[in-house]
Amino acid sequence: MQTVSCPGCGAPVEFKSHASVMAVCAFCRTAVVKDADAVRDLGKMAAVLEDYTPIQLGTSGMVGDRQFTVVGRIQLRWSAGIWNEWFLVFDDGGNGWLGDSAGRFVVTVERALSGTAPVFEAIQPGREIETGAGVYIASEKRTARCIGGQGELPFRVGAGWEARVADFHRDGEFLTLDYSDGELPVLYAGTALTLDQMKCQLLRDDEAIKASAGKYRARVDSLTCPQCGTAIAYLPGITASLVCQSCQARLDAATPVVQVLAKGEEAARHRFTLPLGSIGTINGSETRVLGALVRSDDEGSSWTEYLLHNGRAGFSWLIETEDEWWRAEVMDTWPAAAGAAAVRQDRVAYTKLYDYPSTIDLALGAFYWQAAVGDKVTVSEYQHGPTRLSSELSVEEFTWSRSSRVAADQVRLWFKLGAAKDQAAAGAKAQRTTPTGRFMLWMILINALPLILHFRGAAPWVLVGLLALALPPSFIKNE
Repeated sequence: MQTVSCPGCGAPVEFKSHASVMAVCAFCRTAVVKDADAVRDLGKMAAVLEDYTPIQLGTSGMVGDRQFTVVGRIQLRWSAGIWNEWFLVFDDGGNGWLGDSAGRFVVTVERALSGTAPVFEAIQPGREIETGAGVYIASEKRTARCIGGQGELPFRVGAGWEARVADFHRDGEFLTLDYSDGELPVLYAGTALTLDQMKCQLLRDDEAIKASAGKYRARVDSLTCPQCGTAIAYLPGITASLVCQSCQARLDAATPVVQVLAKGEEAARHRFTLPLGSIGTINGSETRVLGALVRSDDEGSSWTEYLLHNGRAGFSWLIETEDEWWRAEVMDTWPAAAGAAAVRQDRVAYTKLYDYPSTIDLALGAFYWQAAVGDKVTVSEYQHGPTRLSSELSVEEFTWSRSSRVAADQVRLWFKLGAAKDQAAAGAKAQRTTPTGRFMLWMILINALPLILHFRGAAPWVLVGLLALALPPSFIKNE
C-alpha cells in the first residue's frame, strides 16, 4: 500500500493496489493521478449518486477460492438508467470488477483476446457473435458516461468520460467487451453471483445507509408528480423511471432531482387486479407492487405485467392474462439452442410455442429502466410441462426469463384480495340487515305472547303481526 498527500487539500490518499493509477480524495473529491514517483491533480471528480447499494469501499468477499476487497467505484449513466462498476483487488494480487445494476451482480476479470473481436457498431443483441473468446450471444450494447467515482481506479477517468461496452452470455458464463479506449476492446469474463454466494462482509446495513442518505434500502418513498401533483411510490436510487398513474407523465428518477421526461395524455382509468403500492407476502417476505405494464401482441391479445420488489430477493414479475397467472424471474444462466424449435436448460428440452411482437400500451408506476408507451420487443416462448422460458429482444437488449403458472387463489392469498372483499361484503351486509333483524325479532316476540297465553283470542293479534311483517322495509327505507 502507498500513501500520498492530496495535491488539492493535503489529506492522505491511499493506493492499496499497485494496479491503481488514480484515486479520488475522500475529503475534497480531487482526482489524484499516480505518475512515477509524483502525484498530479486531475481536477474534481463528481460525487457518486446515493443509489442504496449495500456494497461500499472495504466490502470483501469470495469468488471461488479467491478473496477480494472493494477499493474503488465508477458510476455510469446510459439511456435506461445508472449502474456501478466496483474495482476489486484480490488477495493474490490480481484485480477485477463487480458490476452492480438494479440489485444484480456480476464479477469479471480481464482476459486476453484469443481471436478477432467484432466491431462495436456491428454488435446486435440476440445474435451469436465470435467475441475473441469463443461464440457468445450478445445480450446488451450501450454507450454510457461516467457521472461520478470514488476510491482507487486502474485508469484515468473523469466526469464525462465515455464508456462503450457490450455484454454477452453463454450458458452461465458472462463476458464484456469494453471499447472505451478504441476499436480494439478489452475483454472481461466472469459470472453472475448473489451477495450470499460471494459471502460478502462489511456490507452497508440499514443504519449505515440511513446515516449517509437518510433513507433505508428498499424502503418505498414517495414524491409529488411535478405535472399533476399525484404522489408516486418508488425506490430511491434503485428505480430509474417513474410513470405517474394519474397523468402518465414520464419521470427520470435516476437523478438527484426527479425530472419530467415526457408529458403523456390523460390516462384512461384502468382497474388493476393488483393496485400500485399493494403489499403481499410471498415465501414469508414482504413484496410490493411497484409498477404495471399493459402489453399487447399483433393479434389484439393483451395482458398485464406487475413489477414486484422484495428487499432481499430484488425484482420479479407477476403476469395476468385473461384466465391465468404466471410468476416470472430474469435468468442469469441462459438456455442453449437444441434445434430450430427448441432450447435446452438444465438438461431439459423446451419446445417453442410462439414468436410474437409485444408493445407497451400502458405503463404506470416505477421501473428500473425507462419504460415508455410504444416500446416494442420480440418475444419467443418455450415450454416444458408447467414451466416456460421466454426471450425478449429489443434494439439494445436481449434477456431470458423463467415463468411458472400460479393459481389465482394463491395470488389472492398473497395479497389478501379475497379476504378484503369478503370482509367488506360482510360488513355491508351487516349494515343492511342489522336494523331489520332487530325489528323482526321484536315483532316475533310480540306475536308469540298472545299465542302462548290464549290461542283462541290470538287471531286478531296474528293479523296485526302479519301487517307488521310487511311494514319494516318501508320503515327502513325512510330511515
